[in-house]
Amino acid sequence: MKTSPTKALLLFTLCLAINNALFSQSTNSVKQKKIFIAAGTLSGKVIEKGKGNVLPGATIYIPDLKLGVIADAGGQYHFNSLPFGTYLIEVHYVGFKTIIKNVIISGSTVENFELAEFATEESPVVVTGLSKATQIKRSPVPIVAVNHDYIVTNLSTNIIDAIAKVPGVSALTTGPNVSKPFIRGLGYNRVLTLFDGLRQEGQQWGDEHGIEVDQYGVEKIEIIKGPASLTYGSDALAGVVNLIPTQPAPEGKLIGDILGEYQTNNGLFGGSVMLGSTKNGFEWMGRLSHKQAKNYQDPIDGRVYNTAFNESDAGFSVGIHRSWGYSHLSFSLFDDLQEIPDGSRDSATRQFTKQITEADTVRPIVTNQELNTYTIGVLHQHIQHYRVYTNNNFIIGNGRLAVNLGYQRSVRREFSHPEAPGTPGLFLQLNTYSYDLKYYFPEFDGWNLTAGVNGMYQGNTVTNGTDFVIPSYHQFDIGPFAMIKKTFEKLDISGGLRYDNRSFKNDELYTSPNPVTGFDMPVYGADTVGASKPFSNYNHIFSGISGSIGATYNFTEKFSVKANLSRGFRAPNIAEISSNGVHPGTNSYQIGNDAFKPEFNIQEDIGAEYSSNNLLVALSLFNNSISNYIFNQKVVTASGADSVIVPGTQTFKFQQGKALLYGGELTVDIHIVKGLHFENSLSAVYALNKGVDPKLQSDSNKYLPFIPPLHGLSELRYNFESRSGHIVNGFVKVQLAYYAAQNRVYLTDNTETPTPGYTLFNAGIGGGITNSKGKTIFNIYIMGNNLFDVAYQDHLSRLKYFEQYTSSPNGHLGIYNMGRNIAFKIDFPLDFDLKN
Repeated sequence: MKTSPTKALLLFTLCLAINNALFSQSTNSVKQKKIFIAAGTLSGKVIEKGKGNVLPGATIYIPDLKLGVIADAGGQYHFNSLPFGTYLIEVHYVGFKTIIKNVIISGSTVENFELAEFATEESPVVVTGLSKATQIKRSPVPIVAVNHDYIVTNLSTNIIDAIAKVPGVSALTTGPNVSKPFIRGLGYNRVLTLFDGLRQEGQQWGDEHGIEVDQYGVEKIEIIKGPASLTYGSDALAGVVNLIPTQPAPEGKLIGDILGEYQTNNGLFGGSVMLGSTKNGFEWMGRLSHKQAKNYQDPIDGRVYNTAFNESDAGFSVGIHRSWGYSHLSFSLFDDLQEIPDGSRDSATRQFTKQITEADTVRPIVTNQELNTYTIGVLHQHIQHYRVYTNNNFIIGNGRLAVNLGYQRSVRREFSHPEAPGTPGLFLQLNTYSYDLKYYFPEFDGWNLTAGVNGMYQGNTVTNGTDFVIPSYHQFDIGPFAMIKKTFEKLDISGGLRYDNRSFKNDELYTSPNPVTGFDMPVYGADTVGASKPFSNYNHIFSGISGSIGATYNFTEKFSVKANLSRGFRAPNIAEISSNGVHPGTNSYQIGNDAFKPEFNIQEDIGAEYSSNNLLVALSLFNNSISNYIFNQKVVTASGADSVIVPGTQTFKFQQGKALLYGGELTVDIHIVKGLHFENSLSAVYALNKGVDPKLQSDSNKYLPFIPPLHGLSELRYNFESRSGHIVNGFVKVQLAYYAAQNRVYLTDNTETPTPGYTLFNAGIGGGITNSKGKTIFNIYIMGNNLFDVAYQDHLSRLKYFEQYTSSPNGHLGIYNMGRNIAFKIDFPLDFDLKN
């Protein structure tokens, strides 16, 4: 399905019309029947527990309504025109323990909050990626969240890299700007990425297809570790990464931010400008961002040719809050010029070489000037992603109806012809229309019931390029579901069921050489006689039932245990079913299998947590059994040599079997004195291939491929401030990241190789500088990763396998990960009160 810019504009206008219609209908309903929606207020005071000191600047937030206010100089806060109901209220103040409380809004409600000083560094305690706003410690589902402070005080090269140190989370990388999230050893279409609750759709099946999101526009990240098919359907079998953008300004505020960043390794320049305000329930926000970098460098390879990138982003949103609920409309644009290396080198000097002709008979050595330029080379990818979506929440009686609609267009062009630089090899155009409707029933006898339906229609056109690794296709997903939860004092229970149905169809394709260019092109009708036919028509319906049931028991305010049993569902993706061709960005010929069945898994989770003012200990264990598990395996000849269908590529074919993954995460944070934090984590995943006949099983085929090794992180950080010295939120930290050797690998047919262990030393310092009134003028950070410039290859780095030779003069094969990298970051926050 081809969508022109004019059609995209019409779709954007349609979303606006839907948004306005929903708003008008709700407004008219209020006018016609005033008792339909009752408006209330919430006000009170925020003070320090035991001392009574007011806490001006405390944040009071209602996640389900996406509303926030700031306490004034007297610690007072006030919400106007709130719909009646029970809402989770989050009260936060730096250096104090966050308060989470359910408050009933009925008329003029007064609720005061007392916050206690707290030495432990708190992560976010409320998540929105479940049925409704939920306190993490009361959810049986394993969840972790990181806030904006975590994102800006850790050095990263993209938004997925920013969470790669979170326990249980890893990243499959293709250089510094392309990362795909892995949760507990599973990735690709098994991990669903959301942006502001909308599923991110952009050709996730590709090895080197990253996440098309502006990293500077993300304020918080929620990670569900385990099957979340119950809420989101297919592709959430391993978990969910929910990227939450910068939230609207508090009522009566104008906020903004001007950020600049430089990284030394690849000369990255980055910047972002944001401005937004909220007044009388009407809000708006806009952001522009840009970053670009030249080739990165490491101690073994020097500068790695063809790893530069140039990315621009934009976003704008408007919204309105009234007693009937709220309505938001958002738009975003992602535009990235991304180089992808092929790893070709001179055999004697190990210097990188480049392709200059289609025949590719001679490759000259890349010059130093080419290695050090910001100019994007002829062979590159151009990825554009457009998103328009509307989030709506309407109060209906004592219940709530959420209506979320979205349209996304992903355009991917991979330029692989050195003598025809304007002709894309791979040209993919993906259009996705998503819908998500949920009704939150009125609470009855303490039970909270949510029912809904969500899914998407998707069409992908592939026929405008010269390389065809997948066929054009369209699919329609629909999934009704219901979830319920209840709190019995210290015990919380929750569960639900869902049925998914995916109707899938891909088109046949005939190709012949273009008589002018010699490149393959689609042919139709009489021209198909004698033509190649890489793809045939294929229709199938994939369906399945998923569910979850679990409980959390809080023995005391400090100690809790939780357990959860869940079943996930995933339909095979287009590459796994139908691929049959060369993917220019991976140097591989990929073969699919249209006989594949959907994946199903059963995962058991148990966890325990102890949290006091000076100590946090958390343990989370899992066991994940997957049927019809799909994985990629290299194809070899009878003699054991690599199978080569197209010269210069390796051949891979998807396989299906059974798998068992188990492991867990341990976190120990010690805070002996105020300000000094010693935080430690350990993550382990063990994965067994259960699809092999026990009689034929050996050390070469008993493990699953591409599983992250045992790894840990230790960080010693000191937080400080000096009001007299005009320093706030200061910190200095040192960090040790340890990765064990990964020898539990899938050796069959040389699919992967063992990876040695390594240890990286990181550090950082930063803080805010204030004026004489105590208002922050700017924040400045200096952070360094791999300060000792260790030469290493991450087990999930695809560049490790970009090698054309079997031996090397320097004893090193493949491309190594980034060496020493130091980042300098400064941002100027803006915060003004709007006059009445």
